[in-house]
Parts: sequence; structure tokens; C-alpha cells
Amino acid sequence: MPVFRYLFLLFLLVPLVEIYFLIQVGKVIGAGWTVFFVVFTAVLGAALLRVQGLSTLNRVQRSLEQGRLPAVELLEGLMLLVAGALLLTPGFVTDAIGFLLLVPPLRRQAAYWLIRKGLMGGGFPPGPSAGAGGTGPGPRTIEGEVVGRSEPDHPPGRDK
Repeated sequence: MPVFRYLFLLFLLVPLVEIYFLIQVGKVIGAGWTVFFVVFTAVLGAALLRVQGLSTLNRVQRSLEQGRLPAVELLEGLMLLVAGALLLTPGFVTDAIGFLLLVPPLRRQAAYWLIRKGLMGGGFPPGPSAGAGGTGPGPRTIEGEVVGRSEPDHPPGRDK
């Protein structure tokens, strides 16, 4: 199924599910309380998102200072962006998913899962690489030499 069909279904079903739950909750606790809780979860989510976002940014900076690629931290940042969008969307279902993405251990496990499944992150597809004697896709080593460059103590064409 093409991506656009999934997106169409998502944009069609999510509002319908949210409206259904808003009506059901409104019947139980009243319209005023329903609106209050929708606004309250958005404000609370924004405050928590700010704290989590700054924490993730600090971890990205520490990883870069240590010379490590902050892949997990960047994926967590992307998930925080999704969480923010879900928390700002009026409704209880999107808020629940958004709050789950704000829980650091769950978010980290989701990031590792995405990396393991190869859904995020580049890299080369599995298989033999040309650099290792294979003919499949992968990194290639091209050998060559620099010609015409001289150093003061080492004239061109002479070995040290």
C-alpha cells in the first residue's frame, strides 16, 4: 500500500477516533471538564516537552564532544517532535501517545528498535562489499598517489 494511502487513512481515522472519545468523555464528565482536560494536557505536555527536549539536546552535545555519533539522541529528538505535535492536537488518544513518547526509557527503547529494524539511519545494505573482495554494494577503496606536491625536506619523485 503506498505511503499516501496510509497518510490518507491516518488523517481520516485519527480525527474520527478523537471526536468519538471526546463525545464519550464529555457525556461522563461534562463538556466544560472535557475542554479543561484537553487544554490542561496540552499545557502540561508542552512544559514536559521543553524539559525533555533540553535534556536530549544536552545529550546530543555530550555525544558530539566525545566524538560519538548521536544517532539514538537524534531519533529521540525526532520522537519528541512527534510527541509535541500529538500533544498539541486536541484529543485524548493523541495525548496518550504523546505522553508515552515523553517517557525517556520508552522513547530510548523505541529509538533502539527503529535502528535495529533499519527503519531509521543510513548505512549500507547487508551483503559483501567491494572493498572486502565481494562484488555487492558497499564501500569501495580507491587507491592512488599524489603527484606534483612537494614538501620542503622531500622533493617530488624521491622516497624517504
